[in-house]
Amino acid sequence: MYDFNFTRSDFPDGFLFGCATSSYQIEGHKFGGAGLTHWDSFAATPGNVVRAENGTLACDHYHRFEDDLDLAAAAGFDCYRFSTSWARVLPDGIGSPNAEGLDFYDRLTDAMLERGLKPCATLYHWELPQPLADLGGWRNREIGNWFAEFTHVIMSRIGDRMYSVAPINEPWCVGWLSHFLGHHAPGLRDIRATARAMHHVLLAHGRAIEVMRGLGMSNLGAVFNFEWAEPVDQSPEALAAAETYDAIYNRFFLGGAFKGAYPQAALKGLEPHLPTGWQDDFETITQPVDWCGLNYYTRKVIGPDAGPWPHYAELDGPFPKTQMGWEIYPDGLYNFLTRTAQEYTGDLPLIVTENGMANPDVLQGGAVQDEARIAYVEAHLARVRRAISEGVPVEGYFLWSLLDNYEWALGYEKRFGLVHVDFDTLTRTPKASYDALKRALAI
Repeated sequence: MYDFNFTRSDFPDGFLFGCATSSYQIEGHKFGGAGLTHWDSFAATPGNVVRAENGTLACDHYHRFEDDLDLAAAAGFDCYRFSTSWARVLPDGIGSPNAEGLDFYDRLTDAMLERGLKPCATLYHWELPQPLADLGGWRNREIGNWFAEFTHVIMSRIGDRMYSVAPINEPWCVGWLSHFLGHHAPGLRDIRATARAMHHVLLAHGRAIEVMRGLGMSNLGAVFNFEWAEPVDQSPEALAAAETYDAIYNRFFLGGAFKGAYPQAALKGLEPHLPTGWQDDFETITQPVDWCGLNYYTRKVIGPDAGPWPHYAELDGPFPKTQMGWEIYPDGLYNFLTRTAQEYTGDLPLIVTENGMANPDVLQGGAVQDEARIAYVEAHLARVRRAISEGVPVEGYFLWSLLDNYEWALGYEKRFGLVHVDFDTLTRTPKASYDALKRALAI
């Protein structure tokens, strides 16, 4: 039997532990009148997703959510971080709501509260309604207004019972990963589309905050993803490459939301492609939030590249790697917690909104021994405790994920869950990490 090297009592009173999921990755998008998303189209295009797998069934959380929430509550979690599907609520992206979709999130919210779980919502986790994608999606400035409408519809229904809400999960993935690298829907490789998507995702964030404040809501936050950029050596070229990577990945969105400015190293390549008048949007983008969420998994070793901007290359690092091929680098989480507080957020509460690892977990004899995940989580929580001891206002930690799920372009083979899912039978089996965490959180 494996146990964590910490217990709940090692953290400050009121420190929140939670688990995180997202709608398209677990719900089963074919159910309940949900509209087509750009992920459905992306997955239907040969070569985009492993085995052309999609989220139409996923974990069938749509029908099994009560059992899944039982698992979250039994583990001892305080909070459940979930996302709402824009296309489930508004199948056309705007216009008439889908009553079945609103009813589902109503029931889901009440089921959390019945189990003593604080509902922590994310409005958008990457599944854009296809009719809006047809109009340009995140490239179209109107998406700020479309997203504000969606925010008003869903939060008018469930906002009174939310513990916390963040508008958009991981803006870098919405902007750069999906429009520059082309790895996620809509699968573009276009610098002009990238610059506009990166700016408009922050504009939509600000509009959503405005709408929720107008509804009288509080405890609103912003969630960003981070990768520590380490130069391969101390040469001027490597240092400049790492600075550019850091600017695009980590500082662009934090700078926009908290400073009303984008880093020069990112603007060097993006500014010619930003929409006219982009500087005038910062009054909306910098709408005050009540906390900042950090999603952290890995670091990247960066070297120079002689090709066109951004002039960097991701290099293989020396540390052990997860099933995703990501280096295990807990110090990066400590670095980001301290740097974010020092340079961007000050005394604002910080929440680790995602952290976890994919592991090739195998169910044998009715059990999954995933001691690698236990070691990963306890190493990262040790860095959280270090940051807290130095005065960084970290107030919560959410593990990704409760369930093995649809891992986007990587299909169903990358397993991040505390709970094993058999994707043929949809049987749930708690892993050793789940049992160890349950024991740790009980003390």
